[in-house]
Amino acid sequence: MYRRGMSDDNYEPSPKEFIAGHVEQYLSTNGEQGFEMQGAGVIVLTTTGRRTGKVRRTPLIRVPHEEGYLVVASLGGAPEHPVWYLNLLAEPDITIQDRAEVHKLRARTATPGEKATLWPLAVEQWPDYANYQASTDRDIPVVICEPR
Repeated sequence: MYRRGMSDDNYEPSPKEFIAGHVEQYLSTNGEQGFEMQGAGVIVLTTTGRRTGKVRRTPLIRVPHEEGYLVVASLGGAPEHPVWYLNLLAEPDITIQDRAEVHKLRARTATPGEKATLWPLAVEQWPDYANYQASTDRDIPVVICEPR
């Protein structure tokens, strides 16, 4: 775990105002604001843009697992993967900010066997994941984020 400074010249906020605003609020208050969403905890995932090399940040549901976290590439059940997932496939070294703590992690997609075990943990934190999976033909990836 390490502390990150608030300024990052290579950071490119999301073009979606809601996401960019949520990230800014979360980071500027170390999660005191923006940590809870509809009863679930939120973390901020930082990836490197696979095309731009820019720092990208995304608020996601907090699913702690062992010494790291799980993140679910649901995109609300959309037919395509979220951009952040494509970014971490290209560069698996990521960070996750959980309130004031910033963790350096390495991300990998769970195997089908791992997903069978891990999926219920994610659904427990955010029950809509089950609805998202039911609404798409895409197999929604579960990503295991472990300490580097």
